[in-house]
Amino acid sequence: MTTDVSAPRQDSLRAKLLALDCRAFEAVASRHWPGADRFLPRLSRSANHGVLWFAAAGAIAATGSPRARRAAVRGVASLALASVGINTVGKRSVRRARPLLDSVPLMRQLKRQPITTSFPSGHSASAAAFATGVALESRAWGAGVAPVAGAVALSRVYTGVHFPSDVLAGAALGAGAAFAVRGLAPTRAQLPSPGRPRADAPALPGGEGLVLVAEAGGRADERTKALREALPRAEVITCERDAMAAELEKAAARARALGVCGGDGCVNAAAEVALRQGLPLAVLPSGTLNHFAYDIGVEEPRDLCRAVEEGGAVAVDVGRFASPDDADAVDAGAAIDGRTEGIFLNTFSVGVHPELVRGRERWAHRLGDRPAAVLAALRVPRSAREPMSAEFRGRRRPLWLLVAGNGTYHRYGLGPGRRLDMADGLLDLRIVHGGHRPGARLLAAALAGPAVRSPAQASVRLRGLRVDGISPGTVVAYDGEVTEVRGALVLDKLPEALTVYRPLPATG
Repeated sequence: MTTDVSAPRQDSLRAKLLALDCRAFEAVASRHWPGADRFLPRLSRSANHGVLWFAAAGAIAATGSPRARRAAVRGVASLALASVGINTVGKRSVRRARPLLDSVPLMRQLKRQPITTSFPSGHSASAAAFATGVALESRAWGAGVAPVAGAVALSRVYTGVHFPSDVLAGAALGAGAAFAVRGLAPTRAQLPSPGRPRADAPALPGGEGLVLVAEAGGRADERTKALREALPRAEVITCERDAMAAELEKAAARARALGVCGGDGCVNAAAEVALRQGLPLAVLPSGTLNHFAYDIGVEEPRDLCRAVEEGGAVAVDVGRFASPDDADAVDAGAAIDGRTEGIFLNTFSVGVHPELVRGRERWAHRLGDRPAAVLAALRVPRSAREPMSAEFRGRRRPLWLLVAGNGTYHRYGLGPGRRLDMADGLLDLRIVHGGHRPGARLLAAALAGPAVRSPAQASVRLRGLRVDGISPGTVVAYDGEVTEVRGALVLDKLPEALTVYRPLPATG
């Protein structure tokens, strides 16, 4: 007969840890910090149901910085995952009673005592999840949120509702939830940046030689103000959207580098002028989506200012569309207005997507860009009665949507698509086939992502494509702009045709 000595040892170790936990609780509960008796209980209550963290996320996002908005979204997503895990599994796995309040002064006790089990601390999990999620996207914002999160965790022991081990376990689970969210949707820092091929561009100390044209109003005013402070020698011209094309032409005549501050449509217009004049392009994003600027690695004025002063630049491909009769004669950067030829830096589309763009423009001045885009997305499938008919590769096919991306879009987890190589020479084609219920087909294609082949969609990468048999008056969209085409289309690439400023990684 053998005696199992491990069980008594485990019980003894468990008893020692519980005793240590109780002594730590008593030390915190009986200790008095000046001002904490009023502050910490209020702070603890403010974190009920995540109210404190939702308010913090709103304040962070309101700064307007893309990195700040991503940090706020990641923090909330991490908090949500942590809350679900704590409330469905954590609280039910270890049914530990709450601490006795005998040693906790009455003035610091919560008016409403929690009725759930003690282990682990949900408040601490939410605090750690939010702070860690924010920090994974933005170290600066994470450093600002961390002390508040630590104070919330401390308040749970100070008010007597949790043992220290409850708080530590909750914080660990919350941080784990933030890293789990990062696994599903990687941060931008995890993804390689499109830093090749490098291109020669003049370094402009203080911005001397840079002429930047900005769309008047809104976010552009804040961004150009920051650029003027960082690059005092740069010339900044502010104009209305209707005058943008003319001002870009004037600016190009006297610039060493042409700059633009606006959304993707304004960037497209500036790229067309820069291509024709052989100038490097400096992009300062201030629109709603800013796909091109973000994909090349320029999010903030400081990113562009560093690149301009150091001469950091890359060569990027430019997509081109043209009618077949003019395809052989189209020059890089040919004028777009009133013609069926042009360039695109992000995407070109035909089918229901141009109608979505047109619908968004119809409502944007009343509702704002994002609400207008949602409204257009809801209305377009309803108004689409018949799929368009087009012929390519010798077959006539019905389709609801054809999108050509300028470069390959990669999708990581649940995050949005992003281009990691802006000079791969490829068009990333996405086709949603024609058929009944366009709304369901488009939704299925969006949820499945471009990598999934199905009866509803197909995805392929080509260097060029010809589409024939397009009905007169068919609307196409390119970088948020719309025009009409007829007959046929030729899509191809201008490889490494445009030089664009972007901060390059340090080499050591």
